[in-house]
Amino acid sequence: DTLWDLAIAEVEKRENPDDDGKRVEVWEKSILFMGNKNAGKTTIILRCLEREEIPKPTLALEYTFGRRARRHNTPKDIAHFWELGGGTSLLELIRIPITSNNMRSFAVVLVLDLSKPNELWATMEKLLQVTRNHVKKILTKLEKTNPEVATEIKQRMRNNLQRDHPDYELVDPFPIPLVIIGSKYDIFHEFDSEMRKIISKTLRFVSHYYGASLVFTSNSEALLLKARVLINHLAFGYDKSKSVSVDHSKPLFIPAGLDSLSQIGPPPASDSDIGKMRANTPLELWKKVFEKTFPPKSFCDLQDTKDPAQDLQYAEYEVDVMRAQKNQ
Repeated sequence: DTLWDLAIAEVEKRENPDDDGKRVEVWEKSILFMGNKNAGKTTIILRCLEREEIPKPTLALEYTFGRRARRHNTPKDIAHFWELGGGTSLLELIRIPITSNNMRSFAVVLVLDLSKPNELWATMEKLLQVTRNHVKKILTKLEKTNPEVATEIKQRMRNNLQRDHPDYELVDPFPIPLVIIGSKYDIFHEFDSEMRKIISKTLRFVSHYYGASLVFTSNSEALLLKARVLINHLAFGYDKSKSVSVDHSKPLFIPAGLDSLSQIGPPPASDSDIGKMRANTPLELWKKVFEKTFPPKSFCDLQDTKDPAQDLQYAEYEVDVMRAQKNQ
Protein backbone atom coordinates (compact mmCIF):
# COMPACT_ATOMS: atom_id res chain seq x y z
CA ASP A 1 0.00 0.00 0.00
CA THR A 2 1.16 3.51 -0.75
CA LEU A 3 1.21 6.18 1.92
CA TRP A 4 -1.98 7.63 0.42
CA ASP A 5 -3.81 4.30 0.66
CA LEU A 6 -2.83 4.01 4.30
CA ALA A 7 -4.00 7.58 4.97
CA ILE A 8 -7.37 6.96 3.27
CA ALA A 9 -7.83 3.72 5.24
CA GLU A 10 -6.98 5.54 8.48
CA VAL A 11 -9.51 8.33 7.82
CA GLU A 12 -12.22 5.82 6.87
CA LYS A 13 -11.54 3.88 10.03
CA ARG A 14 -11.92 7.03 12.10
CA GLU A 15 -15.07 8.19 10.35
CA ASN A 16 -16.76 4.80 10.28
CA PRO A 17 -16.78 2.88 13.52
CA ASP A 18 -15.52 -0.70 13.74
CA ASP A 19 -17.28 -3.31 11.66
CA ASP A 20 -19.30 -4.50 14.61
CA GLY A 21 -20.95 -1.06 14.67
CA LYS A 22 -19.70 -0.19 18.11
CA ARG A 23 -19.43 3.54 18.21
CA VAL A 24 -18.35 5.36 21.33
CA GLU A 25 -21.40 7.32 22.36
CA VAL A 26 -21.23 10.06 24.93
CA TRP A 27 -23.23 8.97 27.94
CA GLU A 28 -25.34 11.79 29.37
CA LYS A 29 -27.34 11.46 32.57
CA SER A 30 -29.14 13.83 34.92
CA ILE A 31 -29.68 13.45 38.67
CA LEU A 32 -31.87 15.56 40.94
CA PHE A 33 -30.87 15.71 44.62
CA MET A 34 -33.59 16.69 47.08
CA GLY A 35 -34.45 16.12 50.73
CA ASN A 36 -34.42 17.71 54.19
CA LYS A 37 -32.83 21.11 54.65
CA ASN A 38 -29.21 20.90 55.82
CA ALA A 39 -29.20 17.13 55.30
CA GLY A 40 -25.86 17.22 53.45
CA LYS A 41 -26.93 17.09 49.78
CA THR A 42 -24.23 19.54 48.64
CA THR A 43 -21.53 17.63 50.56
CA ILE A 44 -22.53 14.36 48.85
CA ILE A 45 -22.46 15.99 45.39
CA LEU A 46 -19.01 17.52 46.03
CA ARG A 47 -17.66 14.15 47.18
CA CYS A 48 -19.06 12.43 44.06
CA LEU A 49 -17.32 15.01 41.88
CA GLU A 50 -14.16 14.83 44.02
CA ARG A 51 -14.19 18.56 44.67
CA GLU A 52 -12.49 19.94 47.75
CA GLU A 53 -14.87 22.82 48.40
CA ILE A 54 -16.65 23.99 51.52
CA PRO A 55 -20.38 23.49 50.87
CA LYS A 56 -22.54 26.62 50.86
CA PRO A 57 -26.28 26.63 51.61
CA THR A 58 -28.23 25.87 48.43
CA LEU A 59 -30.49 28.62 47.16
CA ALA A 60 -33.57 27.36 45.28
CA LEU A 61 -32.29 25.12 42.45
CA GLU A 62 -28.60 24.77 41.74
CA TYR A 63 -26.78 23.05 38.89
CA THR A 64 -23.33 21.56 38.46
CA PHE A 65 -21.90 18.79 36.29
CA GLY A 66 -19.23 16.12 36.26
CA ARG A 67 -17.29 14.50 33.41
CA ARG A 68 -15.54 11.16 33.26
CA ALA A 69 -13.70 9.32 30.50
CA ARG A 70 -14.38 5.61 30.34
CA ARG A 71 -11.11 4.87 28.62
CA HIS A 72 -8.09 6.76 27.41
CA ASN A 73 -8.76 8.86 24.28
CA THR A 74 -12.55 8.51 24.38
CA PRO A 75 -15.04 11.37 24.68
CA LYS A 76 -15.98 12.11 28.29
CA ASP A 77 -19.36 11.11 29.67
CA ILE A 78 -21.38 13.89 31.27
CA ALA A 79 -23.56 13.84 34.38
CA HIS A 80 -25.79 16.80 35.21
CA PHE A 81 -26.36 17.30 38.94
CA TRP A 82 -29.35 19.39 40.03
CA GLU A 83 -29.97 20.20 43.67
CA LEU A 84 -33.25 21.43 45.11
CA GLY A 85 -32.77 23.58 48.22
CA GLY A 86 -35.31 24.67 50.81
CA GLY A 87 -36.57 21.21 51.84
CA THR A 88 -40.18 20.95 50.65
CA SER A 89 -40.82 24.69 50.17
CA LEU A 90 -39.81 24.98 46.49
CA LEU A 91 -41.32 21.84 45.03
CA GLU A 92 -42.67 23.47 41.88
CA LEU A 93 -39.06 23.94 40.71
CA ILE A 94 -38.71 20.23 39.89
CA ARG A 95 -40.43 21.00 36.57
CA ILE A 96 -37.22 22.67 35.41
CA PRO A 97 -34.76 19.74 35.45
CA ILE A 98 -37.23 16.88 34.72
CA THR A 99 -38.55 17.22 31.16
CA SER A 100 -39.81 14.93 28.42
CA ASN A 101 -36.43 15.28 26.65
CA ASN A 102 -34.33 13.82 29.45
CA MET A 103 -36.77 11.47 31.20
CA ARG A 104 -35.00 8.37 29.87
CA SER A 105 -31.73 9.39 31.48
CA PHE A 106 -33.04 10.92 34.69
CA ALA A 107 -32.70 9.70 38.29
CA VAL A 108 -33.58 11.05 41.73
CA VAL A 109 -31.53 10.97 44.94
CA LEU A 110 -33.55 11.63 48.10
CA VAL A 111 -31.41 12.65 51.09
CA LEU A 112 -33.18 12.22 54.45
CA ASP A 113 -31.80 13.52 57.74
CA LEU A 114 -31.76 10.51 60.11
CA SER A 115 -31.22 12.81 63.09
CA LYS A 116 -34.72 14.32 62.62
CA PRO A 117 -37.10 11.33 62.56
CA ASN A 118 -40.16 13.54 63.29
CA GLU A 119 -39.69 15.32 59.97
CA LEU A 120 -38.59 12.27 58.02
CA TRP A 121 -41.86 10.78 56.76
CA ALA A 122 -43.51 14.12 55.89
CA THR A 123 -40.47 15.29 53.87
CA MET A 124 -40.12 11.96 52.07
CA GLU A 125 -43.83 11.67 51.25
CA LYS A 126 -44.17 15.22 49.94
CA LEU A 127 -41.05 15.18 47.76
CA LEU A 128 -41.71 11.73 46.27
CA GLN A 129 -45.40 12.44 45.68
CA VAL A 130 -44.81 15.69 43.78
CA THR A 131 -41.95 14.17 41.74
CA ARG A 132 -44.00 11.10 40.90
CA ASN A 133 -47.01 13.17 39.79
CA HIS A 134 -44.80 15.34 37.58
CA VAL A 135 -43.13 12.29 36.00
CA LYS A 136 -46.52 10.65 35.40
CA LYS A 137 -47.76 13.78 33.60
CA ILE A 138 -44.72 13.67 31.31
CA LEU A 139 -45.27 9.93 30.70
CA THR A 140 -48.92 10.55 29.74
CA LYS A 141 -47.77 13.15 27.19
CA LEU A 142 -45.04 10.83 25.89
CA GLU A 143 -47.55 8.02 25.36
CA LYS A 144 -49.18 10.23 22.73
CA THR A 145 -46.09 11.78 21.17
CA ASN A 146 -43.46 9.03 21.57
CA PRO A 147 -45.05 5.76 22.73
CA GLU A 148 -41.81 3.77 22.30
CA VAL A 149 -39.94 5.90 24.84
CA ALA A 150 -42.88 5.79 27.27
CA THR A 151 -42.98 1.98 27.04
CA GLU A 152 -39.21 1.77 27.54
CA ILE A 153 -39.38 3.93 30.71
CA LYS A 154 -42.25 1.87 32.14
CA GLN A 155 -40.43 -1.36 31.32
CA ARG A 156 -37.27 -0.14 33.02
CA MET A 157 -39.21 0.63 36.23
CA ARG A 158 -39.78 -3.07 36.65
CA ASN A 159 -36.24 -4.14 35.83
CA ASN A 160 -34.84 -3.72 39.33
CA LEU A 161 -36.92 -6.62 40.55
CA GLN A 162 -36.58 -9.99 38.85
CA ARG A 163 -39.90 -11.45 37.68
CA ASP A 164 -39.39 -14.45 39.95
CA HIS A 165 -38.94 -12.21 43.03
CA PRO A 166 -41.68 -13.11 45.55
CA ASP A 167 -42.61 -9.41 45.94
CA TYR A 168 -42.88 -8.68 42.20
CA GLU A 169 -46.65 -8.05 42.37
CA LEU A 170 -46.61 -6.38 45.80
CA VAL A 171 -44.40 -3.36 45.12
CA ASP A 172 -45.04 -0.14 43.24
CA PRO A 173 -41.75 0.96 41.64
CA PHE A 174 -40.94 4.65 41.33
CA PRO A 175 -41.22 5.71 37.65
CA ILE A 176 -37.53 6.72 37.43
CA PRO A 177 -34.45 5.30 39.23
CA LEU A 178 -34.38 6.34 42.88
CA VAL A 179 -31.72 6.25 45.60
CA ILE A 180 -32.62 7.02 49.21
CA ILE A 181 -29.73 8.25 51.37
CA GLY A 182 -30.07 8.44 55.16
CA SER A 183 -27.58 11.12 56.22
CA LYS A 184 -26.05 12.05 59.63
CA TYR A 185 -25.61 8.42 60.62
CA ASP A 186 -23.11 9.50 63.31
CA ILE A 187 -25.93 11.26 65.25
CA PHE A 188 -28.46 8.51 64.44
CA HIS A 189 -26.03 5.90 65.82
CA GLU A 190 -26.39 7.48 69.30
CA PHE A 191 -30.19 6.89 69.29
CA ASP A 192 -31.84 4.19 71.39
CA SER A 193 -31.55 0.82 69.58
CA GLU A 194 -35.35 0.36 69.37
CA MET A 195 -35.74 3.78 67.69
CA ARG A 196 -32.96 2.94 65.25
CA LYS A 197 -34.65 -0.35 64.42
CA ILE A 198 -38.01 1.32 63.66
CA ILE A 199 -36.42 3.98 61.41
CA SER A 200 -34.22 1.42 59.61
CA LYS A 201 -37.06 -1.07 59.02
CA THR A 202 -39.37 1.68 57.79
CA LEU A 203 -36.81 3.04 55.33
CA ARG A 204 -36.06 -0.49 54.13
CA PHE A 205 -39.75 -1.04 53.45
CA VAL A 206 -40.18 2.30 51.63
CA SER A 207 -37.06 1.72 49.50
CA HIS A 208 -38.09 -1.82 48.60
CA TYR A 209 -41.67 -0.75 47.86
CA TYR A 210 -40.43 1.95 45.45
CA GLY A 211 -37.71 -0.24 43.89
CA ALA A 212 -35.05 2.12 45.26
CA SER A 213 -31.53 1.65 46.63
CA LEU A 214 -30.90 2.58 50.26
CA VAL A 215 -27.67 3.71 51.93
CA PHE A 216 -26.87 5.33 55.28
CA THR A 217 -24.05 7.85 55.29
CA SER A 218 -22.29 10.48 57.40
CA ASN A 219 -19.17 12.60 57.05
CA SER A 220 -16.98 9.53 57.39
CA GLU A 221 -15.02 8.78 54.23
CA ALA A 222 -15.94 5.07 54.21
CA LEU A 223 -19.69 5.76 54.32
CA LEU A 224 -19.53 8.58 51.76
CA LEU A 225 -17.73 6.16 49.46
CA LYS A 226 -20.69 3.74 49.64
CA ALA A 227 -23.10 6.52 48.66
CA ARG A 228 -20.73 7.46 45.84
CA VAL A 229 -20.86 3.92 44.44
CA LEU A 230 -24.65 4.12 44.03
CA ILE A 231 -24.57 7.64 42.58
CA ASN A 232 -21.73 6.83 40.16
CA HIS A 233 -23.81 3.90 38.93
CA LEU A 234 -26.65 6.32 38.06
CA ALA A 235 -24.40 9.09 36.76
CA PHE A 236 -21.75 7.21 34.78
CA GLY A 237 -23.02 3.64 34.53
CA TYR A 238 -20.31 2.25 36.80
CA ASP A 239 -20.88 -1.26 38.10
CA LYS A 240 -23.48 -1.68 40.78
CA SER A 241 -22.19 -2.90 44.09
CA LYS A 242 -23.36 -6.41 44.98
CA SER A 243 -22.63 -6.06 48.69
CA VAL A 244 -25.57 -5.78 51.09
CA SER A 245 -25.74 -4.72 54.73
CA VAL A 246 -29.12 -5.15 56.47
CA ASP A 247 -27.91 -5.25 60.09
CA HIS A 248 -29.80 -2.53 62.01
CA SER A 249 -26.85 -1.97 64.32
CA LYS A 250 -24.67 -0.97 61.36
CA PRO A 251 -25.12 1.51 58.46
CA LEU A 252 -27.56 0.03 55.93
CA PHE A 253 -26.48 -0.52 52.33
CA ILE A 254 -29.06 -2.21 50.09
CA PRO A 255 -28.91 -1.82 46.27
CA ALA A 256 -32.31 -1.88 44.54
CA GLY A 257 -33.96 -5.28 44.24
CA LEU A 258 -31.77 -7.05 46.83
CA ASP A 259 -34.22 -6.83 49.76
CA SER A 260 -37.52 -8.63 50.35
CA LEU A 261 -40.66 -8.13 52.44
CA SER A 262 -40.03 -11.43 54.26
CA GLN A 263 -36.56 -10.20 55.35
CA ILE A 264 -37.89 -6.80 56.40
CA GLY A 265 -40.73 -8.33 58.42
CA PRO A 266 -44.00 -6.73 59.56
CA PRO A 267 -44.28 -3.11 60.78
CA PRO A 268 -42.74 -2.74 64.26
CA ALA A 269 -45.96 -2.65 66.33
CA SER A 270 -48.03 -5.12 68.34
CA ASP A 271 -50.75 -7.11 66.54
CA SER A 272 -53.48 -5.38 68.55
CA ASP A 273 -52.12 -1.94 67.54
CA ILE A 274 -51.93 -2.96 63.89
CA GLY A 275 -55.51 -4.28 64.13
CA LYS A 276 -56.74 -0.86 65.28
CA MET A 277 -55.02 1.03 62.49
CA ARG A 278 -57.13 1.67 59.42
CA ALA A 279 -54.92 1.58 56.36
CA ASN A 280 -55.77 0.92 52.70
CA THR A 281 -52.25 0.11 51.54
CA PRO A 282 -49.13 -1.40 53.16
CA LEU A 283 -47.41 1.98 52.75
CA GLU A 284 -50.18 3.68 54.74
CA LEU A 285 -49.89 1.07 57.50
CA TRP A 286 -46.12 1.62 57.82
CA LYS A 287 -46.72 5.37 57.90
CA LYS A 288 -49.19 5.03 60.80
CA VAL A 289 -46.86 2.76 62.77
CA PHE A 290 -43.90 5.09 62.16
CA GLU A 291 -45.82 8.23 63.10
CA LYS A 292 -47.08 6.59 66.31
CA THR A 293 -43.47 6.53 67.54
CA PHE A 294 -42.36 9.74 65.79
CA PRO A 295 -45.36 12.10 65.63
CA PRO A 296 -44.84 14.50 62.71
CA LYS A 297 -43.73 17.98 63.71
CA SER A 298 -45.79 20.72 62.18
CA PHE A 299 -42.88 22.36 60.47
CA CYS A 300 -42.99 24.72 57.55
CA ASP A 301 -39.96 25.19 55.33
CA LEU A 302 -41.46 28.35 53.89
CA GLN A 303 -41.00 30.28 57.12
CA ASP A 304 -37.31 29.43 57.20
CA THR A 305 -36.61 30.54 53.65
CA LYS A 306 -34.42 33.58 54.17
CA ASP A 307 -34.48 36.46 51.73
CA PRO A 308 -31.54 35.74 49.38
CA ALA A 309 -31.13 39.48 48.85
CA GLN A 310 -29.89 39.70 52.45
CA ASP A 311 -27.50 36.75 52.08
CA LEU A 312 -23.85 37.81 52.36
CA GLN A 313 -22.67 35.25 49.79
CA TYR A 314 -24.56 37.23 47.10
CA ALA A 315 -23.41 40.69 48.23
CA GLU A 316 -22.76 43.22 45.42
CA TYR A 317 -21.63 46.57 46.70
CA GLU A 318 -23.10 48.91 44.02
CA VAL A 319 -26.44 47.11 43.86
CA ASP A 320 -26.74 46.93 47.66
CA VAL A 321 -26.01 50.67 48.08
CA MET A 322 -28.70 51.56 45.50
CA ARG A 323 -31.11 49.20 47.16
CA ALA A 324 -30.47 50.65 50.62
CA GLN A 325 -31.06 54.09 49.14
CA LYS A 326 -34.34 52.98 47.56
CA ASN A 327 -35.53 51.38 50.82
CA GLN A 328 -34.70 54.54 52.67
